[in-house]
Amino acid sequence: MRYLRYHILLRREPEGGYTITVPTLPGCVTFGETVEEATAMAREAVEVYVEGLREKGGEIPTGEGLLEDRLTVEVRR
Repeated sequence: MRYLRYHILLRREPEGGYTITVPTLPGCVTFGETVEEATAMAREAVEVYVEGLREKGGEIPTGEGLLEDRLTVEVRR
């Protein structure tokens, strides 16, 4: 067994709860009422996503070699 690590992004929703996206896995998005629930849902979503790729013989993307940074831009009012 091997372990894969994925970067996740959590967004607090105005109506409550959190949406999580997994940038390395396009379309892998889930939701939970709390951070803990959303994270658990993300783990399950990633496992299903990766298993689907494996069954189809597809390449399983990882975050290896990716760099993370922030970008600030000025927006006119």
